[in-house]
Amino acid sequence: MITKNDRRLGNAIKKTRKQRQMTQEQLADKVRITPKYVQFVEVARRKPSLKTLYRLAQALKVKVKDLIPF
Repeated sequence: MITKNDRRLGNAIKKTRKQRQMTQEQLADKVRITPKYVQFVEVARRKPSLKTLYRLAQALKVKVKDLIPF
């Protein structure tokens, strides 16, 4: 089940990625996940593990709390 918080997280990741002028492929490469997984996270079809969320934040040069808008 997709929740509002899942959507907010995905939107925050997508917004930050675009602010950094990164493609999904570039982000995926830095985090060592597939571009499809990045896409699924951004549209809230998948929930990243805490480890993956931490790696996403590192790649985007933000703190995890900056990606969690709730």
